[in-house]
Amino acid sequence: METLPTVETLRVSGKSRPNAVAGAIAALLRAQGRAEVNAIGPAAVNQAVKALAIARGYLEGNGLDLAVQPAFITLDVADEERTAMTFQVWVVRPTSHSP
Repeated sequence: METLPTVETLRVSGKSRPNAVAGAIAALLRAQGRAEVNAIGPAAVNQAVKALAIARGYLEGNGLDLAVQPAFITLDVADEERTAMTFQVWVVRPTSHSP
């Protein structure tokens, strides 16, 4: 049975710097083609979404873009279940549209 490669998970907090997270997302997408971003709470989700938007700009110079699939997940944090947002992120190569 073939095992899928592990996906690198980034955990974003409300105090995370969106530019730094965006750089990490862009680097993972360039190297591995996908990433997972987890955020607990509204401030963290806000920082994660900003980072995803910024990462698109970082990838543009390489002729790449990203696609995101958001979902709710349950995480164990300090022996307590917490609801979080997860963003599954994939690199995509935009196709040019000819007239």
